[in-house]
Amino acid sequence: MAGQMFDDALVQVEVETPEGAFLLAIDAARAPLTARNFLAYVDGGLLDNASVYRIVTLANQPPATEHKIEVIQWGWPAPADEREPPFPPVPHEPTSVTGLRHLDGTLSLARLAPGTGGHGFFICIGDQPELDEGGGRNPDRAGFAAFGKVIAGRDTIQRIFARAEPVEYLEKPIRILRARRRMQA
Repeated sequence: MAGQMFDDALVQVEVETPEGAFLLAIDAARAPLTARNFLAYVDGGLLDNASVYRIVTLANQPPATEHKIEVIQWGWPAPADEREPPFPPVPHEPTSVTGLRHLDGTLSLARLAPGTGGHGFFICIGDQPELDEGGGRNPDRAGFAAFGKVIAGRDTIQRIFARAEPVEYLEKPIRILRARRRMQA
C-alpha cells in the first residue's frame, strides 16, 4: 500500500468467517481512540457471531450517488438489531490527524456524523479517497477514521465481496464466527 506506512508488528486481530479468515493490523499509535474501541469489541467477544451486513459495490448504489465507494461493512449489532451498543461512540480521528488513508484493504470506523461511530467497521475494496477527510462521500466532508488494514486473507475478503447483493444491505448477512487478538512471536 503505497503512500502510508503500517507496521505489521502492530496489534493483530484474526477474524474468522464461513468464507475463511483474514488478519488485521490495528494502528493503536496513530488512531488510539478508534483502535481502543475496536479492541474492546474484540476482547469482549462482541464481534463473535456478529455479521457482515452491508457490501457496497459500484453496481448496487443508487445511480444518482455522486461519490461511489466499494466497502464491506460489519460489526455489532447489525443495523436491524435494536440493542444498545455496550460502549459509547468514539470521538472522530480524521485522516488529516492520523495520516492514515482509505487505501485498498484499510479498516475504518463506520459513522453517521463525526463522533457517532463505535460498533460498525468497514474494509475498503480498492482505494477510496472519498472516505478521507475532505472527500465527498458525506456532506460534512469530515471523512472516516481509518485505524488498521488487512495484512493477510485478501482471498477471504474477495470471497465476501463477491457475495454482494443487488442492494447494499444484505438480505443474507455473512456471520463473523469469531475475532481474536493474535499473539505475535
